[in-house]
Amino acid sequence: MNIDENLIEDAITDRTRAIVPVHYAGVSCEMDKICELAEKYGLYVIEDAAQGITSSYKGKALGTIGDFGCYSFHETKNISMGEGGAILINTSEFGERAEIIREKGTNRSKFFRGEIDKYTWMDAGSSYLPSELNAAYLWAQLNNIEKIQQQRMKNWTLYFTELSELAEKRFIDLPSIPEGCVHNAHMFYIKSKDLKERTELIDFLKKENVHVVFHYVPLHSSPAGNRYGRFHGRDIYTSKESERLLRLPMYYGLETSEVKYICECIKKFYFMKEKIY
Repeated sequence: MNIDENLIEDAITDRTRAIVPVHYAGVSCEMDKICELAEKYGLYVIEDAAQGITSSYKGKALGTIGDFGCYSFHETKNISMGEGGAILINTSEFGERAEIIREKGTNRSKFFRGEIDKYTWMDAGSSYLPSELNAAYLWAQLNNIEKIQQQRMKNWTLYFTELSELAEKRFIDLPSIPEGCVHNAHMFYIKSKDLKERTELIDFLKKENVHVVFHYVPLHSSPAGNRYGRFHGRDIYTSKESERLLRLPMYYGLETSEVKYICECIKKFYFMKEKIY
């Protein structure tokens, strides 16, 4: 579900400024090859680690490998403050500018530290600061992140175990974790045969009081994607996989019995199909 590192080099042009690997579902991209390419062509690496908090690649935390790393604390993430996020800056020359942009384009932080006697407007900026209530909500979860992760991983593993029979029978595909990657159980997804089957499965599970969702629409098929970007090469997997992928319930309070019920409903759907076909 991640970028194919072997196709990146051919897509680089003289206008390219950065490579933005997205660590989908908290599973790392192949960062060694990506960083080698970035160094070869003088590009920045901006890690989209929105789903990747506590995940790692060869012992390195996602978000700390490239020049920049971006975390999300949106309500759907492993730990949340409702909205908000964090940027990790691994290139010291950008630290001051990031602080200015965060402070509505001013150098007010320097003023608060006593480094200057007045502050003024220095750059583009906006109001990115979360409230203290948001921060307190997140802080409590940060203090309990190991407990949260253990529970999520327990449910992720249970899903994988319970649904392995369907994968062995080739009804569905399950997530795979490459060697050297430690994931964070951000999501558990399955892949159906095609869009038609996924739609039927969603409808069936809805009748069983199980709420599941498909996940993403390919960027290149969106209005903004067409306006601002381009798809380099052939679309072999991007659209096809988006039509197959189905996210199952995954959150801290999810009970073992609920995971087992969800899996039983999915098995019921496929075993019914097996008898029909």
